[in-house]
Amino acid sequence: MTTPGARRVVVVTPNPAVDITYTVAEQQLGVTQRVQSVVRRAGGKGVNVARVLETLDVPTLQVLPLGGASGTWLADALAADDLPTRVVELRAETRSTVAVVDGIHHPTLFAEAGPVVTPEEWATLTTELRRALHDASALVISGSLPPATPDAVVEALVRTGHDAGVPVIVDVSGTALLAAARAGATILKPNLDEALEATGAADLASARAALLALGARAVVISRGADGLTAGDADGAHEVPAVPGVSGNPTGAGDAATAGLVAALRAGATLPEALRTAAAAGAAAVLEPIAGAIDLAAFHRFLDAPAAPDPIGATE
Repeated sequence: MTTPGARRVVVVTPNPAVDITYTVAEQQLGVTQRVQSVVRRAGGKGVNVARVLETLDVPTLQVLPLGGASGTWLADALAADDLPTRVVELRAETRSTVAVVDGIHHPTLFAEAGPVVTPEEWATLTTELRRALHDASALVISGSLPPATPDAVVEALVRTGHDAGVPVIVDVSGTALLAAARAGATILKPNLDEALEATGAADLASARAALLALGARAVVISRGADGLTAGDADGAHEVPAVPGVSGNPTGAGDAATAGLVAALRAGATLPEALRTAAAAGAAAVLEPIAGAIDLAAFHRFLDAPAAPDPIGATE
């Protein structure tokens, strides 16, 4: 339960989805498999971030473009979970994603592209976002973009956060990541593959430097089992992943984003916030579905002795 009266974090998921998770005995290609359990949840990277923030006692308000029967289902599901949401109605149908998990192999994901959002609908969302940011503490923009979304949309969303005077944390990919950097995002949080692909860089340090040069104020790069690396005007830092944790990595990056935002909101420095991000990501791996963390494990991981290592001089 979040603290009454606390300033909320506004979360935008540009391309939300109805997330369906199938659990099977073992994934096998080309054969009929019995599904042991089915879980349907409101999803999308930003939705997952908001769920984890709420678990960490950080109040949120989501701004979501939703359409059709699946959009109605998603809005109802968020309401049932007591997750505050402002909906921008779309003419097109909200997408679905399917994850197949078995506890043995890496999950298999099937992700629909999503609806095409019209310029008028984007303008409505930006207006709604401006209202939502009143008395907010931060803005998170997280997830894939709907088909045919121009980079200018991402730039406009980042500028809206800046106009409201709040830090803007962005987790997107492709040319949208570059657009967010050009717009001066407070923190970019891609994974390593996304950072390399977007910048065309040959290594992590070069990708981070390229994003900072474009205008991002800080860059946090997720490296999966190798931990997190961050860089800003003060240098570069890293924390390793929590060792000995196995399970479902789907949603671990979103949980790490939530941990990062929660720590920074509480006054942590960027290097300090990396530890919280790593702990949250590891705690998410212990849960079977995205958007959840093992809270007891999170606190245990966070309390374990560790310290960020300055690496700027060694890269």
